[in-house]
Amino acid sequence: MSVISVLALGVKLPLSVDDEMAAPDPALMQANCQAAGLEPSAMPRHVAVIMDGNGRWAKGRGMLRIKGHRKGVDAVRSTVTASAALGIEWLTLYAFSTENWQRPQREVDFLMDLLGEFLRNELPTLLENGVQLRVVGQPERLPPKISDILQETIERTAHGTGTILSLALSYGGRDEIVDATRQIAQAIAKGELQPCDISHQTIQQFLYAPAAPDVDVVIRSAGEQRLSNFLPWQSVYAEYVAIDALWPDVTEAHYHQALKTFQARYRRFGKV
Repeated sequence: MSVISVLALGVKLPLSVDDEMAAPDPALMQANCQAAGLEPSAMPRHVAVIMDGNGRWAKGRGMLRIKGHRKGVDAVRSTVTASAALGIEWLTLYAFSTENWQRPQREVDFLMDLLGEFLRNELPTLLENGVQLRVVGQPERLPPKISDILQETIERTAHGTGTILSLALSYGGRDEIVDATRQIAQAIAKGELQPCDISHQTIQQFLYAPAAPDVDVVIRSAGEQRLSNFLPWQSVYAEYVAIDALWPDVTEAHYHQALKTFQARYRRFGKV
């Protein structure tokens, strides 16, 4: 049975160490960029996406908010596979913020279950596209059963050499900086670090994903243009692109257009 057929049927495949991951084809990625009307040499290294509008999508159709979250999974799949096809090095999706814990418990429980379902159902897609899964945030706050599935999927995709998919889970930008500051303070208290030696690179080393490159473009759906506590350190020189469509309606074409908008920007980085 092909991977496409498995996904179409919604079959849940077991995680197996025998699964093989696809290797990226640079020539194919370049061809995909050109087919999408994108300049291969000007592709962003790190794309960050704020997936906004699931609740509004459902409300506009007289549905419960959870229906919008479920429909939004299609846009997640499309964005991940499109990023892999284009050779995007790093993709960070704002999946669940620290503020989201304040939502009604029923909705939080559904979102956690949906996360587990997504990880299991989409494993074949991640493997097929050579995607390596990582997480930023405070995953220790997740329910144990979801943490187990998450860790299992991270381990299964660890050998991926394509796009790194980073899920921001229980993530808050200020929390990340506070956590980094605490670790630096502990290093100073142990005599492992001197205050005069602290630099931008020092702080970077203590962030949730120290190896992640700076964000080149932040894409947000539903026409919103707020950062909402998402990767503030990493996004200091990022371009911001708003997609008017609500997240469940976002397609590969929307994503390509957002990247075209990014490529049309002139990035000066403080220079002239």
